[in-house]
Amino acid sequence: MYSGRLIFSQVMDFMPMHQFRRCVDRYKGNYHVKGFTCLDQFLCMAFAQLSYRESLRDIESCLRAMQNKLYHIGIRSRISKSTLAYANENRDWRIYADFAQYLISIARELYANDDFGIELNETVYALDASTIDLCLSLFPWARFRKSKGAVKLHTLLDLRGSIPSFISITDGKVHDVNILDELLPEPGSIYIMDRGYLDFERLFLLHQYLAFFIIRSKSNTKFRRLYSHRIDKSTGLRCDQTIVLTGIKSKKYYPEKIRRVKFFDKEKGRSFSFLSNNFILPALIIADLYKCRWQVELFFKWIKQHLRIKSFYGTSENAVKTQIWIAVSVYVLVAIVKKKLKLDDLSLYTILQILSVTLFEKMPLYQMLTVSKYINITKPMDNQLKLFEY
Repeated sequence: MYSGRLIFSQVMDFMPMHQFRRCVDRYKGNYHVKGFTCLDQFLCMAFAQLSYRESLRDIESCLRAMQNKLYHIGIRSRISKSTLAYANENRDWRIYADFAQYLISIARELYANDDFGIELNETVYALDASTIDLCLSLFPWARFRKSKGAVKLHTLLDLRGSIPSFISITDGKVHDVNILDELLPEPGSIYIMDRGYLDFERLFLLHQYLAFFIIRSKSNTKFRRLYSHRIDKSTGLRCDQTIVLTGIKSKKYYPEKIRRVKFFDKEKGRSFSFLSNNFILPALIIADLYKCRWQVELFFKWIKQHLRIKSFYGTSENAVKTQIWIAVSVYVLVAIVKKKLKLDDLSLYTILQILSVTLFEKMPLYQMLTVSKYINITKPMDNQLKLFEY
């Protein structure tokens, strides 16, 4: 009989502890702390994410029931609801934001060679934002509308492995396009965006950084056609043009030529018009790449369903951001576990479900995740792309 380490402890072994301590020291997270450290806080919150705890009292009750095992998973302090609430309210959320970014850098290296449906050597990103609704009376700092509160989760998703390479958490009033000012464009990379990000001044800055963009155009975009290129209309393409903008402001902000591709989707019965500064890729690839943008929508849907980022354990801005960043860390950590253990046949959803009921079991992690021989018997739907197989 295996009498080794707990499953939760084995999962946390994939954490780069030296980097976590550096993040804590950077913001003096353990300054004047005698008992409940930042690591204790992170482990408690990670346990809450993996086991789907609903409240601080829920976390306290479950961990106290396993009091004799807490030392073996790295928690050295006594767990109480008030202590965890105080830590979430006062410990700098940037500790966990920086640590999540470091985990993201590890995961991106592991998933760098993954296929996302289109054979390209360039890095492809999908940029979008999702709104998380909040009660304005409980979260007065997150004012969105007159009687509604919200925060926005702005995400730049690397389509190889569906790993978020950039995340920014703002209040609901911040317009999506403003996040383009925070990005550091990578030369040669492709950025796919919806028309909410159509700002020609910012797009021209991407162009000057030698990055490529693909974005839906608006119906009122004024332009003049310079050239039309040959297309195969049986593929759904309607035009592939080289244009210049003619709007008073748009031609000032984007003075160079731009590419316009129009595509008709037979399944939806709709036409889509795309703008891009990439004149090398085939027009059909431009349309297919924009279809891959749907993966970022699926990413938002997935984390809202399977991580605790819709109901919060605290009401302050610091507590909300702490919880979201730790949730992101747990998501990326599970993705790292999946890749390092070579669990290609298991989805992240399946791994999370297994972990949720086995965290305090004593069994080798790889054996626990593979002993069930999970087989996906659900026939996938073909009407949209899938982020993860269920």
